[in-house]
Amino acid sequence: MAKKTAQKRDGVYQRRDRPGWWISWTDAQGRRKFRKTDAQNITQAKAIRAAELLNVEKARMLGHNPPGKDTFGEVADRYLKYQRARLTPKAYEREESIVRIHLAPFSNLKLSSIRKADIQRYVTEATGARAPASVRKELTALKHLFRLAVEWEIIPVSPAVGVTSPKPPAGRVRYLQPTEMRALLEACPAGLREIAALAVSTGMRRGEILSLRYLDVDLSNRRICLPQTKNGDGRVIHLNDMAAMVFDSVGWNEETKLGDRIFADWTPDQVSMAFVRVCRSLQIVNFHFHDLRHTAASWMRMRGADTHTVGQILGHRDARSAARYQHLSAEFLADAVGKLDAVFGPKSAENGGKRYQDVTGQLALTDGSDTSD
Repeated sequence: MAKKTAQKRDGVYQRRDRPGWWISWTDAQGRRKFRKTDAQNITQAKAIRAAELLNVEKARMLGHNPPGKDTFGEVADRYLKYQRARLTPKAYEREESIVRIHLAPFSNLKLSSIRKADIQRYVTEATGARAPASVRKELTALKHLFRLAVEWEIIPVSPAVGVTSPKPPAGRVRYLQPTEMRALLEACPAGLREIAALAVSTGMRRGEILSLRYLDVDLSNRRICLPQTKNGDGRVIHLNDMAAMVFDSVGWNEETKLGDRIFADWTPDQVSMAFVRVCRSLQIVNFHFHDLRHTAASWMRMRGADTHTVGQILGHRDARSAARYQHLSAEFLADAVGKLDAVFGPKSAENGGKRYQDVTGQLALTDGSDTSD
Protein backbone atom coordinates (compact mmCIF):
# COMPACT_ATOMS: atom_id res chain seq x y z
CA MET A 1 0.00 0.00 0.00
CA ALA A 2 1.43 3.35 -1.00
CA LYS A 3 2.29 5.82 1.70
CA LYS A 4 0.13 8.88 2.07
CA THR A 5 1.87 12.06 1.01
CA ALA A 6 2.46 14.34 3.96
CA GLN A 7 0.38 17.48 3.87
CA LYS A 8 2.36 20.66 3.52
CA ARG A 9 2.07 22.63 6.74
CA ASP A 10 1.71 26.38 6.34
CA GLY A 11 1.92 27.01 10.08
CA VAL A 12 -1.77 27.87 10.50
CA TYR A 13 -4.10 25.24 11.89
CA GLN A 14 -7.03 24.44 14.16
CA ARG A 15 -7.13 21.97 17.05
CA ARG A 16 -9.90 19.54 17.87
CA ASP A 17 -9.54 19.95 21.63
CA ARG A 18 -9.34 23.77 21.65
CA PRO A 19 -11.25 26.22 19.47
CA GLY A 20 -9.67 29.07 17.54
CA TRP A 21 -6.83 29.50 15.08
CA TRP A 22 -3.29 28.44 16.04
CA ILE A 23 0.02 29.30 14.42
CA SER A 24 3.46 27.68 14.54
CA TRP A 25 6.87 28.89 13.43
CA THR A 26 10.60 28.48 14.05
CA ASP A 27 12.33 31.24 16.01
CA ALA A 28 15.80 32.70 15.47
CA GLN A 29 17.39 30.00 17.63
CA GLY A 30 15.81 27.22 15.62
CA ARG A 31 13.21 26.32 18.26
CA ARG A 32 9.66 25.40 17.32
CA LYS A 33 7.04 27.83 18.67
CA PHE A 34 3.27 27.70 18.62
CA ARG A 35 0.44 29.72 20.16
CA LYS A 36 -3.24 30.46 19.90
CA THR A 37 -4.25 33.68 18.14
CA ASP A 38 -7.31 35.92 18.37
CA ALA A 39 -7.86 35.61 14.60
CA GLN A 40 -11.41 35.23 13.36
CA ASN A 41 -10.45 33.52 10.11
CA ILE A 42 -7.51 31.89 8.36
CA THR A 43 -6.51 35.10 6.58
CA GLN A 44 -6.05 36.95 9.87
CA ALA A 45 -4.17 33.97 11.32
CA LYS A 46 -1.74 34.00 8.37
CA ALA A 47 -1.16 37.74 8.88
CA ILE A 48 -0.34 37.18 12.56
CA ARG A 49 2.08 34.40 11.65
CA ALA A 50 3.71 36.63 9.06
CA ALA A 51 4.32 39.22 11.78
CA GLU A 52 6.01 36.57 13.93
CA LEU A 53 8.23 35.53 11.02
CA LEU A 54 9.19 39.19 10.53
CA ASN A 55 10.26 39.34 14.18
CA VAL A 56 12.37 36.23 13.62
CA GLU A 57 14.19 37.93 10.75
CA LYS A 58 14.78 41.03 12.90
CA ALA A 59 16.14 38.85 15.70
CA ARG A 60 18.57 37.18 13.30
CA MET A 61 19.79 40.57 12.10
CA LEU A 62 20.08 42.10 15.60
CA GLY A 63 21.42 39.00 17.30
CA HIS A 64 18.54 38.99 19.81
CA ASN A 65 14.77 39.19 19.87
CA PRO A 66 13.28 42.70 19.69
CA PRO A 67 11.47 43.84 22.87
CA GLY A 68 7.86 42.75 23.21
CA LYS A 69 4.87 44.99 23.89
CA ASP A 70 3.97 43.40 27.24
CA THR A 71 3.40 45.67 30.22
CA PHE A 72 4.98 45.05 33.59
CA GLY A 73 1.56 44.07 34.98
CA GLU A 74 1.05 41.42 32.29
CA VAL A 75 4.49 39.93 32.89
CA ALA A 76 3.89 40.11 36.65
CA ASP A 77 0.80 37.90 36.24
CA ARG A 78 2.87 35.34 34.37
CA TYR A 79 5.66 35.62 36.96
CA LEU A 80 3.29 34.95 39.87
CA LYS A 81 1.82 31.97 38.07
CA TYR A 82 5.36 30.66 37.63
CA GLN A 83 6.17 31.25 41.31
CA ARG A 84 2.96 29.69 42.64
CA ALA A 85 4.09 26.29 41.36
CA ARG A 86 7.48 26.62 43.03
CA LEU A 87 6.90 28.29 46.41
CA THR A 88 5.20 27.23 49.60
CA PRO A 89 1.77 28.87 50.17
CA LYS A 90 3.17 31.30 52.75
CA ALA A 91 6.18 32.18 50.62
CA TYR A 92 3.92 32.74 47.61
CA GLU A 93 1.65 34.97 49.70
CA ARG A 94 4.63 37.16 50.59
CA GLU A 95 5.80 37.23 46.97
CA GLU A 96 2.36 38.19 45.70
CA SER A 97 2.13 40.98 48.26
CA ILE A 98 5.44 42.40 47.06
CA VAL A 99 4.47 42.28 43.39
CA ARG A 100 0.86 43.48 43.74
CA ILE A 101 1.44 46.20 46.35
CA HIS A 102 5.03 47.44 46.42
CA LEU A 103 5.88 46.97 42.74
CA ALA A 104 2.52 48.42 41.62
CA PRO A 105 4.13 51.70 40.36
CA PHE A 106 5.58 49.71 37.45
CA SER A 107 2.31 47.95 36.52
CA ASN A 108 1.16 50.11 33.59
CA LEU A 109 4.62 50.66 32.14
CA LYS A 110 5.75 48.79 29.07
CA LEU A 111 8.34 46.32 30.34
CA SER A 112 10.87 47.22 27.65
CA SER A 113 10.59 50.92 28.59
CA ILE A 114 11.82 50.42 32.17
CA ARG A 115 15.42 51.51 32.58
CA LYS A 116 18.07 50.91 35.23
CA ALA A 117 17.66 54.50 36.43
CA ASP A 118 13.94 53.84 37.07
CA ILE A 119 14.76 50.88 39.29
CA GLN A 120 17.48 52.77 41.14
CA ARG A 121 15.03 55.62 41.77
CA TYR A 122 12.48 53.14 43.08
CA VAL A 123 15.02 51.64 45.50
CA THR A 124 16.02 55.09 46.78
CA GLU A 125 12.43 56.19 47.40
CA ALA A 126 11.42 52.86 48.94
CA THR A 127 14.39 52.90 51.31
CA GLY A 128 13.16 56.18 52.73
CA ALA A 129 9.70 54.75 53.35
CA ARG A 130 10.36 51.15 54.45
CA ALA A 131 12.93 49.07 56.28
CA PRO A 132 16.06 48.18 54.24
CA ALA A 133 15.32 44.46 54.68
CA SER A 134 11.90 44.92 53.04
CA VAL A 135 13.37 46.87 50.12
CA ARG A 136 15.98 44.14 49.61
CA LYS A 137 13.19 41.55 49.24
CA GLU A 138 11.37 43.79 46.75
CA LEU A 139 14.49 44.26 44.66
CA THR A 140 15.17 40.51 44.73
CA ALA A 141 11.68 39.84 43.36
CA LEU A 142 12.11 42.55 40.75
CA LYS A 143 15.43 41.13 39.55
CA HIS A 144 13.96 37.64 39.39
CA LEU A 145 11.02 38.89 37.31
CA PHE A 146 13.28 40.65 34.81
CA ARG A 147 15.60 37.64 34.62
CA LEU A 148 12.65 35.42 33.70
CA ALA A 149 11.43 38.01 31.20
CA VAL A 150 14.78 37.66 29.42
CA GLU A 151 14.41 33.86 29.41
CA TRP A 152 10.89 34.24 28.04
CA GLU A 153 12.33 36.48 25.29
CA ILE A 154 10.12 39.42 26.24
CA ILE A 155 13.15 41.71 26.63
CA PRO A 156 16.75 41.19 25.45
CA VAL A 157 18.50 42.23 28.70
CA SER A 158 17.49 42.92 32.29
CA PRO A 159 17.63 46.58 33.41
CA ALA A 160 17.90 45.44 37.03
CA VAL A 161 21.40 43.99 36.63
CA GLY A 162 23.87 45.94 38.76
CA VAL A 163 21.27 47.73 40.88
CA THR A 164 22.51 47.54 44.46
CA SER A 165 20.33 46.85 47.48
CA PRO A 166 20.32 49.09 50.56
CA LYS A 167 22.81 47.94 53.15
CA PRO A 168 21.09 45.72 55.71
CA PRO A 169 21.32 46.71 59.37
CA ALA A 170 23.37 44.60 61.74
CA GLY A 171 21.50 41.47 62.75
CA ARG A 172 19.59 41.91 65.97
CA VAL A 173 20.77 39.68 68.83
CA ARG A 174 18.70 39.94 72.00
CA TYR A 175 18.90 37.07 74.45
CA LEU A 176 18.18 36.34 78.11
CA GLN A 177 20.36 34.98 80.85
CA PRO A 178 19.34 31.56 82.22
CA THR A 179 17.98 33.10 85.44
CA GLU A 180 15.82 35.52 83.44
CA MET A 181 14.61 32.68 81.24
CA ARG A 182 13.66 30.56 84.24
CA ALA A 183 11.61 33.41 85.70
CA LEU A 184 9.95 34.01 82.34
CA LEU A 185 8.89 30.38 81.93
CA GLU A 186 7.49 30.28 85.47
CA ALA A 187 5.39 33.38 84.73
CA CYS A 188 3.94 31.97 81.48
CA PRO A 189 0.45 30.46 81.62
CA ALA A 190 -0.09 26.80 80.77
CA GLY A 191 0.27 26.16 77.07
CA LEU A 192 2.40 29.23 76.45
CA ARG A 193 4.97 27.86 78.90
CA GLU A 194 5.39 24.69 76.80
CA ILE A 195 5.58 26.67 73.56
CA ALA A 196 8.20 29.06 74.94
CA ALA A 197 10.23 26.24 76.49
CA LEU A 198 10.28 24.41 73.16
CA ALA A 199 11.40 27.58 71.37
CA VAL A 200 14.33 28.26 73.69
CA SER A 201 15.43 24.62 73.90
CA THR A 202 15.40 23.94 70.14
CA GLY A 203 15.60 27.32 68.39
CA MET A 204 12.44 26.53 66.41
CA ARG A 205 10.39 29.32 64.85
CA ARG A 206 6.93 30.19 66.16
CA GLY A 207 5.24 28.91 63.00
CA GLU A 208 7.19 25.65 63.11
CA ILE A 209 6.09 25.01 66.70
CA LEU A 210 2.43 25.85 66.15
CA SER A 211 2.23 23.66 63.02
CA LEU A 212 3.68 20.62 64.84
CA ARG A 213 1.58 17.48 64.59
CA TYR A 214 1.78 14.46 66.84
CA LEU A 215 3.12 12.39 63.96
CA ASP A 216 6.06 14.81 63.53
CA VAL A 217 7.42 13.95 67.00
CA ASP A 218 9.54 10.82 67.47
CA LEU A 219 10.13 10.63 71.22
CA SER A 220 11.80 7.22 71.08
CA ASN A 221 14.60 8.72 68.96
CA ARG A 222 14.30 12.17 70.59
CA ARG A 223 13.72 14.13 67.42
CA ILE A 224 11.18 16.13 65.44
CA CYS A 225 10.84 15.74 61.68
CA LEU A 226 9.61 18.98 60.14
CA PRO A 227 8.20 18.22 56.67
CA GLN A 228 8.45 21.83 55.52
CA THR A 229 10.01 24.93 57.04
CA LYS A 230 10.06 28.63 56.17
CA ASN A 231 12.67 27.94 53.48
CA GLY A 232 10.54 25.20 51.94
CA ASP A 233 12.91 22.43 53.05
CA GLY A 234 12.42 19.69 55.60
CA ARG A 235 14.50 19.66 58.77
CA VAL A 236 15.22 17.31 61.67
CA ILE A 237 15.19 18.85 65.16
CA HIS A 238 17.01 16.90 67.87
CA LEU A 239 15.45 17.07 71.33
CA ASN A 240 17.36 17.79 74.51
CA ASP A 241 16.05 16.96 77.99
CA MET A 242 14.04 20.17 78.30
CA ALA A 243 12.34 19.70 74.93
CA ALA A 244 11.55 16.06 75.73
CA MET A 245 9.96 17.16 79.01
CA VAL A 246 7.67 19.51 77.07
CA PHE A 247 6.22 16.64 75.08
CA ASP A 248 5.97 14.47 78.17
CA SER A 249 3.83 17.18 79.77
CA VAL A 250 1.64 17.53 76.67
CA GLY A 251 0.91 13.81 76.66
CA TRP A 252 -0.90 11.52 74.28
CA ASN A 253 -4.20 9.73 74.92
CA GLU A 254 -6.46 7.24 73.14
CA GLU A 255 -8.40 10.01 71.40
CA THR A 256 -5.28 11.65 70.02
CA LYS A 257 -5.09 11.61 66.24
CA LEU A 258 -1.59 11.60 64.80
CA GLY A 259 -2.52 14.23 62.24
CA ASP A 260 -3.75 16.72 64.88
CA ARG A 261 -1.73 19.78 65.78
CA ILE A 262 -0.20 19.62 69.25
CA PHE A 263 -0.80 23.29 70.03
CA ALA A 264 -4.08 23.65 68.13
CA ASP A 265 -5.55 26.00 70.76
CA TRP A 266 -3.03 28.73 69.98
CA THR A 267 -2.76 31.11 67.02
CA PRO A 268 0.43 33.01 66.15
CA ASP A 269 -1.03 36.34 67.29
CA GLN A 270 -2.23 34.87 70.59
CA VAL A 271 1.25 33.51 71.31
CA SER A 272 2.98 36.81 70.54
CA MET A 273 0.55 38.98 72.52
CA ALA A 274 0.48 36.67 75.56
CA PHE A 275 4.29 36.52 75.51
CA VAL A 276 4.60 40.32 75.41
CA ARG A 277 2.27 40.64 78.40
CA VAL A 278 4.39 38.23 80.42
CA CYS A 279 7.57 40.13 79.53
CA ARG A 280 5.97 43.42 80.60
CA SER A 281 4.90 41.94 83.92
CA LEU A 282 8.53 40.95 84.58
CA GLN A 283 9.87 44.28 83.24
CA ILE A 284 11.79 42.49 80.50
CA VAL A 285 12.07 45.17 77.81
CA ASN A 286 12.74 44.91 74.09
CA PHE A 287 12.19 41.16 74.03
CA HIS A 288 9.87 39.33 71.64
CA PHE A 289 8.94 35.70 71.10
CA HIS A 290 11.33 35.37 68.15
CA ASP A 291 14.16 36.39 70.50
CA LEU A 292 13.82 32.97 72.14
CA ARG A 293 15.37 31.65 68.94
CA HIS A 294 18.24 34.13 69.37
CA THR A 295 18.55 33.04 72.99
CA ALA A 296 18.93 29.38 71.99
CA ALA A 297 21.57 30.26 69.38
CA SER A 298 23.44 32.55 71.76
CA TRP A 299 23.59 29.91 74.49
CA MET A 300 24.89 27.33 72.00
CA ARG A 301 27.63 29.71 70.84
CA MET A 302 28.65 30.57 74.38
CA ARG A 303 28.98 26.85 75.13
CA GLY A 304 31.41 26.48 72.21
CA ALA A 305 29.21 25.41 69.25
CA ASP A 306 30.55 26.80 65.96
CA THR A 307 28.43 29.04 63.75
CA HIS A 308 28.08 26.37 61.06
CA THR A 309 26.54 23.97 63.57
CA VAL A 310 24.26 26.68 64.96
CA GLY A 311 23.15 27.55 61.44
CA GLN A 312 22.29 23.91 60.70
CA ILE A 313 20.27 23.56 63.90
CA LEU A 314 18.33 26.76 63.22
CA GLY A 315 17.78 25.89 59.57
CA HIS A 316 19.70 28.83 58.05
CA ARG A 317 20.35 28.60 54.33
CA ASP A 318 22.86 31.43 54.40
CA ALA A 319 25.88 31.06 56.69
CA ARG A 320 25.84 34.83 57.21
CA SER A 321 22.61 34.51 59.19
CA ALA A 322 24.44 32.63 61.95
CA ALA A 323 27.47 34.93 61.81
CA ARG A 324 25.65 37.44 64.04
CA TYR A 325 26.39 35.13 66.98
CA GLN A 326 30.11 35.00 66.18
CA HIS A 327 31.18 37.27 69.05
CA LEU A 328 29.34 35.31 71.75
CA SER A 329 31.92 32.58 72.34
CA ALA A 330 34.78 34.50 73.95
CA GLU A 331 36.54 31.42 75.30
CA PHE A 332 36.38 29.71 71.92
CA LEU A 333 37.89 32.75 70.16
CA ALA A 334 40.54 33.24 72.87
CA ASP A 335 41.58 29.61 72.50
CA ALA A 336 41.89 30.05 68.74
CA VAL A 337 44.07 33.15 69.13
CA GLY A 338 46.19 31.30 71.72
CA LYS A 339 47.13 28.76 69.09
CA LEU A 340 49.19 31.46 67.37
CA ASP A 341 51.73 31.13 70.19
CA ALA A 342 52.93 27.91 68.60
CA VAL A 343 54.21 29.94 65.65
CA PHE A 344 56.86 31.60 67.82
CA GLY A 345 58.04 28.40 69.46
CA PRO A 346 58.32 27.32 73.13
CA LYS A 347 60.13 30.52 74.23
CA SER A 348 56.89 32.43 73.79
CA ALA A 349 55.43 30.82 76.92
CA GLU A 350 58.65 31.28 78.93
CA ASN A 351 58.92 34.96 78.08
CA GLY A 352 55.36 36.17 78.30
CA GLY A 353 56.42 39.73 79.21
CA LYS A 354 58.93 40.00 76.39
CA ARG A 355 58.32 40.99 72.82
CA TYR A 356 59.50 39.76 69.44
CA GLN A 357 61.40 41.99 67.08
CA ASP A 358 62.39 41.27 63.51
CA VAL A 359 66.20 41.37 63.35
CA THR A 360 68.15 40.53 60.15
CA GLY A 361 65.10 38.80 58.73
CA GLN A 362 64.66 36.43 61.69
CA LEU A 363 62.48 36.58 64.81
CA ALA A 364 64.69 37.36 67.79
CA LEU A 365 63.56 37.61 71.41
CA THR A 366 64.34 40.90 73.11
CA ASP A 367 63.24 42.65 76.28
CA GLY A 368 63.78 46.06 74.76
CA SER A 369 67.16 46.73 76.41
CA ASP A 370 70.31 47.67 74.52
CA THR A 371 72.30 44.46 73.84
CA SER A 372 75.15 46.02 71.88
CA ASP A 373 78.76 45.59 73.12
